Amino acid sequence: MLLAAGTAHANGRPPLTDGVHFRPGDSHSLYVSTTFGLLISHDDGCTFNWICETNIGYGGPFDPKYAIATDGTIFATTFNGLRISRDGGCSFVTATAQLPANDPNRIDFWIDALDIGPTGEVWVGTAESARANDVFVSTDNGVTFSSRGMLSPTVWWKSVKVAPSNAQRVYITGYQVAGALPDGGQMQPTAHLFRSDDDGAHWLESPLAGVQYGSMPTLLAVAVDPKQPNIVYVRSIQANPPMGDRLYRSTDGGMTLTEVLATTDAIRDVVVLDATQVLVATQTGGSFRSTDGGVSFSAMGAQPQLACLGQRDDGALFGCGANWDPDFKAVARSADGGASWQKVWRFVELAGPMQCPAGTPEYDMCDQAQWANLRAQFGATGPSCGIAPDPPADAAAPPVASKKSGCCDASDGAPTMVVLTLVLALLLTRRRAA
Repeated sequence: MLLAAGTAHANGRPPLTDGVHFRPGDSHSLYVSTTFGLLISHDDGCTFNWICETNIGYGGPFDPKYAIATDGTIFATTFNGLRISRDGGCSFVTATAQLPANDPNRIDFWIDALDIGPTGEVWVGTAESARANDVFVSTDNGVTFSSRGMLSPTVWWKSVKVAPSNAQRVYITGYQVAGALPDGGQMQPTAHLFRSDDDGAHWLESPLAGVQYGSMPTLLAVAVDPKQPNIVYVRSIQANPPMGDRLYRSTDGGMTLTEVLATTDAIRDVVVLDATQVLVATQTGGSFRSTDGGVSFSAMGAQPQLACLGQRDDGALFGCGANWDPDFKAVARSADGGASWQKVWRFVELAGPMQCPAGTPEYDMCDQAQWANLRAQFGATGPSCGIAPDPPADAAAPPVASKKSGCCDASDGAPTMVVLTLVLALLLTRRRAA
């Protein structure tokens, strides 16, 4: 108890890698999201540089969704709009912030759905509780956005997926909140899945027959087959209590859905490797492989705690493992379709913040104000380019936050004597109560 009281990590959470993203056509870059910001490598994972949360435009226990454009533009979802960096991460701006406050295409509020289609269109969906939400698309790399006709005062748009083989095929999911009906009755919360075959000009809703839900009926479109736009995978959040999900597969564009997997932990990613192999990653509930095109799945043995999974254009498979016990792989790579994994990178190898000019948010906020504290917490010594220390240099435990301010401090911690006094008082109180 005494040790736990003095430990503080990223926004009250352990520092973790939780997402991997790629730049189309780039076989050397990796964009890895974490609980303490975004990491970028342009040398296949040897050197990772850090972008702090403050620069991106968020804070607290929140995890943005990211997408990377062909030209390297970085998109990140936040509660205050879509944040965009066009200079490699040195600075971010809010999309459409230049528009008048009453412009219907100004989307400087919560963006919860994000995807980039195969021809570069940027799709987003909003999920704000205090205003009507809509689905928007940009055809100029995020400079301007236009509505795709899904304005709703009650639906929060939770996901959007564009078919890799057909930019006209788009899937969106939404969560309709509970509310009062015109006749005075109570409207129950409802999940929605829509499909468009014409770039969002028209939408067809799925009846979702037979789909099971969690306590809050929430669906996410998580993957579309790279070659067959009619095959889509949909995740039903916490539909397998207490913490597991159910995965559904459709071969007719989402109109009918068949359950293909139930997990004990949240599904982090679904990756369609080829016509027969599909992988599903969870962090603590194991990972799963299908060899029949996603019709059925079986558990995979000896996998890292995969908090993320992704396949790059060149076929390389990357995953997020535990930086400390049991994986000692913050970023891992598999050359055999996930059967075995090799360490790519760990926190101790963090090179530093992005190298940006003075006056940019990355330099002023991340480099000058926060990097020294993060480096001390991780004991960062710089890149080792895939060489794993034996034993790992920081294998003992996650870092204990110092009393300096920084991105990874949840609190200053309590001195030992103060904590000991509180513990003794608690024990005495319990004895008197007994």
